[in-house]
This record gives sequence, C-alpha cells and structure tokens, in this order.
Amino acid sequence: MNILKNIVGVVESEIETLKVLKKNVAVPYKQAVDMIFKCKGKVIVTGVGKSGNIAQKIAATLVSTGTSAMYLHPTEGMHGSLGVVHKNDVILAVGKSGESEELLGILGPIKKIGAKVISITANLESTLAKNSDIILYTPIKQEACPLNLSPTNSTTAALVIGDALAVTLMKMRKFKSEDFGLLHPGGIIGKRLLLTVGDIMRSGEDNPTIKISDSIKNMLIEITKKRCGAVSIIDKNQKLLGFITDYDIRKILEKREDIFSKKIKNIMNPKPIFVYSDMKAADVLAVMQNREKAVVVLPVINRKKRVAGIIHMQDILAKGL
Repeated sequence: MNILKNIVGVVESEIETLKVLKKNVAVPYKQAVDMIFKCKGKVIVTGVGKSGNIAQKIAATLVSTGTSAMYLHPTEGMHGSLGVVHKNDVILAVGKSGESEELLGILGPIKKIGAKVISITANLESTLAKNSDIILYTPIKQEACPLNLSPTNSTTAALVIGDALAVTLMKMRKFKSEDFGLLHPGGIIGKRLLLTVGDIMRSGEDNPTIKISDSIKNMLIEITKKRCGAVSIIDKNQKLLGFITDYDIRKILEKREDIFSKKIKNIMNPKPIFVYSDMKAADVLAVMQNREKAVVVLPVINRKKRVAGIIHMQDILAKGL
C-alpha cells in the first residue's frame, strides 16, 4: 500500500466534498445566520457520536467569537438536561442521517418548548430535516472511509458550516480583537490582545525619576535603588525632558571622564524614544526588539504627555509574551 497516496486521496476526497458544499450554500444559510443573530436566548448545539464531537467544537467556536452558545448531549437531554432549553433559544442540531434515536428523542420536547431548530444534515428526507425550521444541507455522496462507514467527509462538512456561521456572526456583531482577548485571558493570544504597557510598567515609587537640576550622585542613587537600568528626567509638570540609561553612564566611564563633573543635561538623551501607557505590551516588545540596536528599557508617558512610568523588556517577557 502506498501510504502517501492514501493520505492524499483522503485529502482530495474531503476537498471535493467542500467544493460540492460550496455549490449548495443558498438562502437557508442566510436565514440561519439571521435567526441566530436575532436570537434573544442562546444557541444550543447538539449531536451524538462523531456529530456530537463536531457539535461541541461548533459551540466552543460560537462562544469564543461572541455568540452565546452551549453544547447539549442528546442523551443527557433525555434525562433532565432539556431544562436548559427555553423558547427564545435556537437549537443547532448536527446529524448526517438525521435519524439518530437520541437526537430525535429530544426534538418533540424542544418543539413543545417553542425553541427554533436549525439542522445540519445530509438527508433532506430525514426526520430531523422534517422537524427543522431551517435545513443546512450537506450533500455527502461518499465518506473518505473506504467502508463508507466512519464519518469523515460528513464531519468535515459540518465543521466547516459551523465555522462559517461563527465567523459570519462575528463580523455582523463587529467583534473586535479586544473582545476576543477578553474571552481568552489565560493564553498567549489573550495576553497579546489585552495586556497594555500600563498593566506592566513600573510606576509610582518604582518609577525612577529625577529633575534636571539634580546632582549626578542623586541620579546614580535613583538608578541603583529602582533597579531598572535607567531614569527619566522630568520637569515640575511631570513632562519628559530626557532619559539616562546605564549605557549612557558606561560611555562616560569608558572615556575615563569624571562623571561627577558633569550635569544631568550633559548626559541625558534629550529626545528619547518613549511609549504610551495605553499601547499593547506585545507591540512595545516588537518596538524594542526590532530596532537596529535593541532597546531594553523605555520611558512611558500618558496621553497628556506626562511621565507615567518606565517599562523594561524583562517586565514584558515575564508575562509570557
């Protein structure tokens, strides 16, 4: 047996299924999206077996992209869990044959409750289809399985429909990256989308600052005490006048010059790069790393142009970014 040929054959079979599915996308799909978008309750996705696995994924995708949804196992529904169904809900039922006993067993009560039913099925003549308000037809001539038994092409088609519904609804709701991040606070994606410089920066007593009239001794004490490797020079209104880093100090010492004979204005960078406190931390990390010469520490100002803190690359990396 040619293993690679078999793998390619399965891929081609599923691609062909999606091509046929594409040609069958019609008015019912629009009606399904409109029904879900206007739903005053929640979307309850259900299915059994492999269709149940797909239903769980569809529910998870809907939830993470701004549509209130949940998965209901038909068997659990038969034994009390139908209590989650209300008349303002929309049921999204996944079943290739549309004749699974467990799925059909909950249709009657659902209809009596008054919830609307959208089905994803390959059988237009099925009991599921006949009891649906909207049918999303997925024509499946043959599974990729050589025995035509294991759900392969059919589950791929159902999964793609679920993704298409979720993404379309996401666009209709004007769901933004910030909204996505809010629903994914625990992962790297969430951190990249949510964490701002203001969430991470060193501020208040931890923010090293001096006046331009301060002595070199005070400047060195401030840098050492705050352990940030830099200090912001501010005026009486907290405006940024300059920035001094360890590197600026090392340059003077390497020249064997008397640093205590200098003034702050002679050492500081009067036009330092700075970042705003409301910028995304991931974007600032990119600014630091992508310069010709990497920068590890930057002053932070707010939108009123006042110094708000200082941000070190290690502070960002410590957050997992």
